[in-house]
Amino acid sequence: MNLSPLWVPFLASHGFEAVHWATSGKPDAPDSGFFELAAAGPTHPSVIQVRAQDVLPSAIREAVLRAIRAAESHLEAGALGTVDPLRHRIRLLPI
Repeated sequence: MNLSPLWVPFLASHGFEAVHWATSGKPDAPDSGFFELAAAGPTHPSVIQVRAQDVLPSAIREAVLRAIRAAESHLEAGALGTVDPLRHRIRLLPI
C-alpha cells in the first residue's frame, strides 16, 4: 500500500502483471492480513516488498527488475519477495 501506483504501469511495460493493493484491499488493513495471505498457501498472488528510502520506480526500478527476473519462477508459484537497493530475498508461500 505504501508503494506508488506508478509501479503497476511500470511493471506492465516490462511484461509483468501487477496489481496495487489500493485496488484490491482495504487501505487501512492491518499487517496481520498480509501475513495471513503469506501463510495461506501458494494459490494466492505473490507479494513484493520494497525497502528503500525512495521507493519510486525512478529510484529503484533496476533493483526491482533484477529481483523479479531472478525469482520469476518462484513468483509465478507464489512467493513473498523483499527488495532493497543492494539485494533481494524470496520466500516461497506458504511461509
